Amino acid sequence: MRTAVYPGSFDPLTIAHVALAEAALAELSLDRVDLCLSVDPLGKPHLARTVGERLERIRASLQGRAGLEVVTTPHRLVADIAEGYDVVVLGADKWEQVLDPGWYGGDPDRRDHALARLPLVALAGRAGSAGSAPPLPGVRVHRLEVADHLAEVSSSAVRDGRTEWAAEDGRPDDAGRPDGLTGPE
Repeated sequence: MRTAVYPGSFDPLTIAHVALAEAALAELSLDRVDLCLSVDPLGKPHLARTVGERLERIRASLQGRAGLEVVTTPHRLVADIAEGYDVVVLGADKWEQVLDPGWYGGDPDRRDHALARLPLVALAGRAGSAGSAPPLPGVRVHRLEVADHLAEVSSSAVRDGRTEWAAEDGRPDDAGRPDGLTGPE
């Protein structure tokens, strides 16, 4: 069985997240892509929902989508999350974080050691991002084919009101909230 992991906060899950996962399934002949939430993510102090809330909403959104699952991990670094998988799926923003030595204590050697542990990277880039740069030596990269209009889709934009980019099913508890969050404004 060939599997991939797609780490992210998915706060909320967007149509671009789903498109990347489905592109990886099809292009790389994968059996499963696990959208993976870290219980203690790096650089994400602003998450609007708890891990449990996100898990529930993502599971509901992925119902009926063959080969897509959602899981959690205690790991924080992508190299640790990807261990045991055949492929790691990354969007341009996450790839830029993976390449930034700042996430490895400012040590480029630690970063390079982590990168060397990665399986095949299935990458969707954005113009002008590190995702469009040539890969680093020793890192195998497959460029995912996704529709150009998805390049600007982001969870932040969905939280700011671009609800047409949300992949999550509408819920009654979101009614009337312009930000899509639950509870009182």
